[in-house]
Amino acid sequence: MTSCPLPGPEDLRPDEGDAPLPAALTAVRPRRLGAARATDEEFVAEEVPIALEYNGLSHAVMLATPLDLEDFALGFSLTEGLLTTPADLLDVELRTRPNGISLQLTVTARCEALLKERRRSMAGRTGCGLCGTDNLDQVFRVPDRPVPPLPAGLTSDEVLVPALSRAMRELAEAQPLQQRTGGIHAAAWCGPDGGVTLVREDVGRHNALDKLIGAMARAGIDASAGFAAVTSRASFEMVQKAAIAGMPMLAAVSAPTHLAIRTAQSCGLRLAGFVREGRATIYA
Repeated sequence: MTSCPLPGPEDLRPDEGDAPLPAALTAVRPRRLGAARATDEEFVAEEVPIALEYNGLSHAVMLATPLDLEDFALGFSLTEGLLTTPADLLDVELRTRPNGISLQLTVTARCEALLKERRRSMAGRTGCGLCGTDNLDQVFRVPDRPVPPLPAGLTSDEVLVPALSRAMRELAEAQPLQQRTGGIHAAAWCGPDGGVTLVREDVGRHNALDKLIGAMARAGIDASAGFAAVTSRASFEMVQKAAIAGMPMLAAVSAPTHLAIRTAQSCGLRLAGFVREGRATIYA
């Protein structure tokens, strides 16, 4: 079997002029087996290499949906510990390339120095699962501040279950890309009553959460005043990102991993899994 390597930042060479940003969806005409209408048009999600560069320094290439990329740039930078506060990000420029998109971030001199120190400790290129890390000490990062408690209105199970149910119900209704493709994840910010106020979508579950966190930071939303709901399993990196963002609870439609549970317990994050209409399982 031959492999198809993911392009690195050095492969995303400038074109003579930036092309338009790729669409998030593309129409295709697949051949359906056993279907009466074999050539119906349907939409599929785009998956584009996104190179992140900080003051000209290449850091990582992620595969993402080419939508809300400014939110992604800020959210990823915050949850990966590359920025301390949103004010550390001075500017973002999107440049389209023949085979991907370059996000050129201008950050403060302090953040650039930290990034250079981190790069000096890297032995080589890493996989996309834990981008920018080369040892175990860099994987587990403690939030800079304690995870806040749940809002007062969510402390009883009688209130929590209806709020979680409403969150998942409204999240399902607020996913235009998922409704057209069936292959997109989403992350939502919900108030104490479960009402969804902000949603971001992406082919990657962690990208959707990064986009949500970036959008919240850009809008000045208080992360302690509600909770996040996601349309995926609750993995370790999802829990860690939510905790670093200062969210008191992460609610997932599917199962958590054991590492996610242990991480949530250690940092004080409330973790709910298998959230469905009228029921949920609390793991931490």
